[in-house]
Amino acid sequence: MRRLVIITFFLVIYTKGIFCQNDLRIMFYNVENLFDTKDDSLKNDDDFLPDGFMRWTPWKYWEKLRTITRVITAVGGMQSPALVGLCEVENDSVLFDLTKRSPLRVQEYEYIISHSPDERGIDVALLYQRHQFKPLKIHEYEIKFSRSRGRPTRNILHVTGEFINGEIVDLFLCHFPSRSDGQRETEPSRIDAAALLRIKTDSLLSQRKNANIIIMGDFNDHPDNKSLSKTLNARSIQSRIKSDELYNLFYHTPSEQDYGTYKYQGRWEVLDQFIVNGNLLLKGNSVKVKENLAHIFRAEFLLEEDERYFGKKPYRTNLGPHYVGGFSDHLPIYMDLIIRK
Repeated sequence: MRRLVIITFFLVIYTKGIFCQNDLRIMFYNVENLFDTKDDSLKNDDDFLPDGFMRWTPWKYWEKLRTITRVITAVGGMQSPALVGLCEVENDSVLFDLTKRSPLRVQEYEYIISHSPDERGIDVALLYQRHQFKPLKIHEYEIKFSRSRGRPTRNILHVTGEFINGEIVDLFLCHFPSRSDGQRETEPSRIDAAALLRIKTDSLLSQRKNANIIIMGDFNDHPDNKSLSKTLNARSIQSRIKSDELYNLFYHTPSEQDYGTYKYQGRWEVLDQFIVNGNLLLKGNSVKVKENLAHIFRAEFLLEEDERYFGKKPYRTNLGPHYVGGFSDHLPIYMDLIIRK
């Protein structure tokens, strides 16, 4: 009788919502040149053709899809990530192959992809599981540069959706202009991208009293660079939390020498980041970042020896035209949300 009373007590507590919550994992991953092997006459994808500079054969392409599947599955741990942000994805076709024809198909992802003016044809994309996230609206924003810049860049993808508890969330997926022509020379382009992103988030914060905003991406800047810390005004979570301000979960990172998502000339850098508004960091919200933390997924199988600069480096797919057979030149990041029903 006593055992029955105890069980009944916990059932009552559960149904009232005290224990009725789920952890929902979100990851972001720069997958390093996920191209198919078909020629797109409107894009500069010639290097990634079977007879192109990279000798990108169907076998290499399908192996790439298998390696991406392995990473997503590993980040998910006991269960698949509910949301997966990707960048350096060529088109809808590769996402169809990834989600419907590769081993990832068992995880039942649907996908959304941007259609950017980027010359190489690479885009940002979102994979989602329908039983955990329902897209409601999709927008993308083209970045216009304040200075003359020869090459267009990736659009910002904006997906408004609903979690299983009915809460609305706005996801922004970004791949800011690269540093390939020099950090200082290209910084104005990333500032322009951050300015556009700030306009869009300010609009949401003014329209909704309890907005939930999650920004993820490869920003090609560090959290304390001007584009993110000044223009976007994404603060450290060590400052006072306000619901209508933005906070970079990687602003203050550990001081370890090998901490980062990308390694350049022997130096680890945190270029891939999660940024959220304060509402997702405050206690009592029905959607909250677990422990207010985000993480770099640094599994050993994603790394190899760095013979030139010592230590480890990401085990990438290609090194110049040489096929290495690894995963990506970036490490993935992830965070968990507590979803209270």
